[in-house]
Amino acid sequence: MRTILLILLFFIVGCGYRPSAQLARNVIGESVYVYVAISRSDPQNTVLIKDAIQTAFVDRYGSKITSRDEADTVLNVSLAGVDFNPLVYDANGYVISYRTVAKLKIDYVLSSGERGSIVTSGEYDFPIEADSIISDTRRFEAIRYASIDAIDEFTAVVAIKGLRQEQK
Repeated sequence: MRTILLILLFFIVGCGYRPSAQLARNVIGESVYVYVAISRSDPQNTVLIKDAIQTAFVDRYGSKITSRDEADTVLNVSLAGVDFNPLVYDANGYVISYRTVAKLKIDYVLSSGERGSIVTSGEYDFPIEADSIISDTRRFEAIRYASIDAIDEFTAVVAIKGLRQEQK
């Protein structure tokens, strides 16, 4: 078993494989400033999204959240929309599973000085009891996880930019 694992590890390293998080971190830098525009129509979700984004950068990329002046990368995020769509119905026609879609508009200034804007979307599926409503706790959790998924999409775009910069 060890031999197979060693051969697999050697193959992956030999092919030049690097995780996308590493490529993204090279572009993003070590410190990030995140500004989330407060939505007048949905201020609670805005706070959740800011926490989710900051947590994602700290946990996944080891970035530090800093002030705007000290940051390598600046992100200005606004909530472009949140939708709850029914996915699965039971035999009686009651919804028993939903999909949350969170759309984020991210204006960014990367550590290289490159500026841009991207709209990302993230999804999160969750079950509920038949003939019940979505509780605030479930709603907030779904928006949080969908926002993290949207940030993962942003990271993938940034990782591709990092790969292109290395190839130049």
